[in-house]
Amino acid sequence: MELGILSLGDLQRDQRTGRPQRAVDRMAEILGYAALADQLDLDVFALGEHHGAGFFTSSPAVVLAAAAAATTRIRLTSATTLLGVADPVRVYEDFASLDLISRGRAEVIVGRSAFAEPFALFGYDTADYDALFAEKLGLLLDIRARENVTWEGRFRPPLQDAAVLPRAVQQPLPVWVGVGGSPDSAERAGRLGLPMVLGYIGGTLGHLRPLVDTYRAAGDRAGHPDQLKVAISTHFHAGADPAKARAVYPYYHEYLRPKRPGGRGFVVSPAAFQAGTGRQGAIMIGSAGEITDKLLDAAKALGLDRIFAQVDWGGLPPDLVGESIARYATEIAPALRR
Repeated sequence: MELGILSLGDLQRDQRTGRPQRAVDRMAEILGYAALADQLDLDVFALGEHHGAGFFTSSPAVVLAAAAAATTRIRLTSATTLLGVADPVRVYEDFASLDLISRGRAEVIVGRSAFAEPFALFGYDTADYDALFAEKLGLLLDIRARENVTWEGRFRPPLQDAAVLPRAVQQPLPVWVGVGGSPDSAERAGRLGLPMVLGYIGGTLGHLRPLVDTYRAAGDRAGHPDQLKVAISTHFHAGADPAKARAVYPYYHEYLRPKRPGGRGFVVSPAAFQAGTGRQGAIMIGSAGEITDKLLDAAKALGLDRIFAQVDWGGLPPDLVGESIARYATEIAPALRR
């Protein structure tokens, strides 16, 4: 079982001062969390990619390279790289460079994007949402398999015996697929023999199990049973006790609520929050003991290989985030690894 932390780089309003968070301050905080996770022997640090208001991490590879310089052993990955609006040649070059900087600790989690803004920003049509991702994933896998690539598709100029350099230290460079809830996406990941990350921020484990079954069945049919891995990503906060943990509700509410009329997001009521933090709920907010029990339930139900804990959402003060990461590493991780 590999255990990691994840940040999406959200920018919120400081609930103590009322002032908006500054990207320069959040950057320093996030790099500090990566260094702390490394010091505490967690396994993975993941950083999201967004291209809209409310986030600042538009270039994960650059930030992860800075994290590589401040760490020694933790693995470093995007979560996720928006492959449908990216050039796979550049994606490979960036993460191969990160792999060189980190001496073989880089990974890529690729996904399709839950937001429309990147498609307009980079000049793509959302009507091609899945076709873009499928074609570009195929090209990325071709590039990681061989240095010189000949390729032709719909959405990018062709390549004729093109050298894509530098090459990663790891052969092959690890590529995971982020799956939001689509059975077709789970089937594709299994068919290609790629590890899969599922978002677990609502519903129950019962909602995820069919996706995992679809993934593993596709991998078995394609002859990849030994290459399959399953991870979940979940909202996380480990408090000193159950009451103190749940006292972060105002931050959770702020993180998810729509910031303008008709905007993206949803309101989490106190009752829904309490239910979600219960034993059967998806929200990993509670004492170390409570979270340990819930993550063990998830590991047993889904056969997990990795867990990503999203630790710094909603403007949580850095001291609370640091304490939560420490509890994760020193109290929760030993039980999960056993």
